Amino acid sequence: MIVTLAGYKNSIMQTTSSKFKFYYLMKKIIFLFFLLPFIAVTAQQNDEHIHDVYCKHYPENEEITKFAYRNDWQSNLVHNYDVTFYFLNLEISNMSISVGGTVEIHGKVVSPVLDTFAFELITAHSIESITFNEVIYQNYSREGDNVLVPVAALNQGEYFVASITYGGIPPTGGFFSGITNAYSNTWQKHVTWTLSEPFAAKDWFPCKQVLTDKADSVWVFLTTPQGTMAGSQGLLKNITPMPDNKLRYEWKSNYPIAYYLISFAVSDYLEYNIYAKPTAMNGDSVLIQNFVYNNQNYLNQQKVNIDATAPMLQLFSDLYLLYPFHQEKYGHCITLLGGGMEHQTMSTMGNFSFDLVAHELAHMWFGDNVTCATWSDIWINEGFATYSNYLAIEMMIGWSTAQGFIQSRQNNVMSQAGGSVYIPPSQISPSNVGRIFNGRLSYNKGAAILHVLRHEINNDEVYFDIMNTFQIMFTDSTATGEDFRMVAEQVSGMDFEQFFAQWYYGEGYPKYDIEWYMSGTNVHLNVTQTPSSSTPLFKMTMDYKLNFSDNTHTIVRLFQDENFNQFVVPVDKQVTSIQVDPNNWTFEKVNSIAVTISEKENEAYFTFGPNPASEHVNVYFPSSDGSARTLEITDLAGKTILRQTIVDKENSIDVSSLSSGTYLLRATNGNQEWVRKLVK
Repeated sequence: MIVTLAGYKNSIMQTTSSKFKFYYLMKKIIFLFFLLPFIAVTAQQNDEHIHDVYCKHYPENEEITKFAYRNDWQSNLVHNYDVTFYFLNLEISNMSISVGGTVEIHGKVVSPVLDTFAFELITAHSIESITFNEVIYQNYSREGDNVLVPVAALNQGEYFVASITYGGIPPTGGFFSGITNAYSNTWQKHVTWTLSEPFAAKDWFPCKQVLTDKADSVWVFLTTPQGTMAGSQGLLKNITPMPDNKLRYEWKSNYPIAYYLISFAVSDYLEYNIYAKPTAMNGDSVLIQNFVYNNQNYLNQQKVNIDATAPMLQLFSDLYLLYPFHQEKYGHCITLLGGGMEHQTMSTMGNFSFDLVAHELAHMWFGDNVTCATWSDIWINEGFATYSNYLAIEMMIGWSTAQGFIQSRQNNVMSQAGGSVYIPPSQISPSNVGRIFNGRLSYNKGAAILHVLRHEINNDEVYFDIMNTFQIMFTDSTATGEDFRMVAEQVSGMDFEQFFAQWYYGEGYPKYDIEWYMSGTNVHLNVTQTPSSSTPLFKMTMDYKLNFSDNTHTIVRLFQDENFNQFVVPVDKQVTSIQVDPNNWTFEKVNSIAVTISEKENEAYFTFGPNPASEHVNVYFPSSDGSARTLEITDLAGKTILRQTIVDKENSIDVSSLSSGTYLLRATNGNQEWVRKLVK
C-alpha cells in the first residue's frame, strides 16, 4: 500500500536506524530480482484445551453455535478501497464491555469509482455520526453488519478520511467475543480485553475485515478509569489526563497491520519491562513491555517465565529474521483469556507458560509480519507458530524435551484417520470457526509437516534460509501455502509439488508393514505403505535404524516412492533389529516389523499390509510375471473364508466383513504354498 499519512509517521521514522532500513531493503530487492523470472511463469475462559493448543482460537464446536449471529454477508463494496490508516479514539473500562468513541478510517480508492463508502460494524452499536472527507452524511443504510454510506464520488487513486462516532454494548460470552470482561478471584482484578480473530473486529470498532488489506499504520487512544492502564499496539507516546480523573493512553504503531491484530486490554496493571538484544542489532535492544496484574506477588511468580521472552526473541531473530517490529516493541497484557492471542507487538495472554510465550512470540513473524492471505491458509500462522514453539524447546531446553513435544503433536494428528491442513474455501465461514482453528490440523499437523519438510531437506542451513527468505519476500504482507512452497523450491532447488499434494492438501498419514532379512552382506527390507485416508501414497524419506550384534547401530535414509518398495542396504555386520523413524522426524504408524526368510528368487513370494487390517488388505507380489495365483483367507481351524484368483502385482482384498480376530492368508501358484498370519 501507499503511505498517505507521512506526517503521522515521521515522528516514529526519525528514530529508525538507517543501517537496518538499508540492509533489509537491499535484501528484499536482491531477492525480488532473483525471483522475478519464476514469478513470471508461476466470559472467563478455562486454561485446559483439547489438543493442548496454547493459543487455540476456538472453544470447541458445540460452543460455536452460539455465534450464528455473526454469519452475515460482507458487502463487496468494502473492496473498493484500501485502508491506509486506522485511528481509534475510544473510551473503555475494566469493569464492562461497553465501548464507544470515534474511529477514523483513511483509505485510497482502488475501484474505478467509489460512490458508496462501506464498512463493518455490528448493529449492537448505535452510530452517532459519519463524516466522509469532512462532510457529514446522515443518509446511510445498515444491511446486516454492513454500513453503506452514499458519498460524493471519488475516482481511482484518490484518498479519503472517514470518521465514525459510535457506541454500544456488543454481545459477549465465549472465546470469540470481540470484547470480554472477567474478574480474577486469585488476584482480585477486573480486566477487559478484545479478540477480533477471525471475524469479530466489527464487534467493537468500525472496520474492513479483509486479510489482504493491511492498514499501513494505526493509532489506538484509550481513555480509561482512574487506577487502570490500557495496553495496545506500537509505542506508548503519551498518557494524557482527561476529565473525571481519567487517563488517555496514546499508542501509535508505524507498521502495516491486519484488522484482527488491533487490540486493547485494560486492568489495574503493573508495568514490568525487560530488553532483548538480537545479534543483528549490534548491541541495540528491543523493549519487551509487560502489563501484569498490579500485585507484586504476581510478578514474583511470573518473572522467570516473562524473562524467557528475551532469549526467545533473540533465537527467532537468528533463525528467521530480525524481530519484524524492532523499531517499536514486543510485549504482553495479562488477562483471563483461555490461552493467548498474538496481537501485533503486544500479545494478549492468559498465562506465561514457556509454550504460550513461545507460540505467541513466534506469531510476530508468522501471522503478524507475514499473515495468511486467506483463512484457508491459516497454516502460515498457526502451523509455523506451533513449530516455532518446538524449535524454542529444542534450542533452549534440549532435544529430549523437544522430542516429547513433537511426538505428542504427531500422535494427536494420528488420533483420527483423515483431515487436511489446507481448508477448502467452502468450509470457511463465521459459523465454522472451529475448522479454521482446528488444533489437530491447523496447529499440530501444520507443525508436523514442517518437521517432515526439515527432514526431507536434510540441511538446516537451507531450511532456515527458506524461512528467512519467506519473511523477507512477504514482510508486512500476506502469503498462502503456495507462496511458501514457491520460496522453498527456489531456495532449496527441490520440487515440493508432491510434498504439498500429500501433506498440505492431502489427508491422513502413512502406515507401514515391514519385513526384513539378512542375505550375505546385505539387509533386505520389503516395505509396504498404506494410507490412513484418501491420500493414496506418501512419497517420503524414512529413517531406519539398523541395530547390529555388537551393540552399535547406523541410520539409513530410504525414499518410499511406491506403496511397496524393496530396499537392499549393504552392511558389514549382523543386523539384529530395525527401528523405524528413531528420531521422530515423520509421523506414521508402524503396524508390524517382522524378520522373514530370503525370498530365494521365488516368484510366488508375497507381502501385504496393513496388518492389522480394518477395511482392506493390500497384497503385493514383487516378482509377478502375470501368471495366475490363488489367494485365500482361512480361519485358524482351516475353514476358508475367502478365495479368489489374482494375476496382478498389486491387489486389494476387501476384509471389512471379517470379524475381529486372527486369520491365515495363503497364496499358491499350484506348485508351492506360502502362508502368513493376518490380524483383523
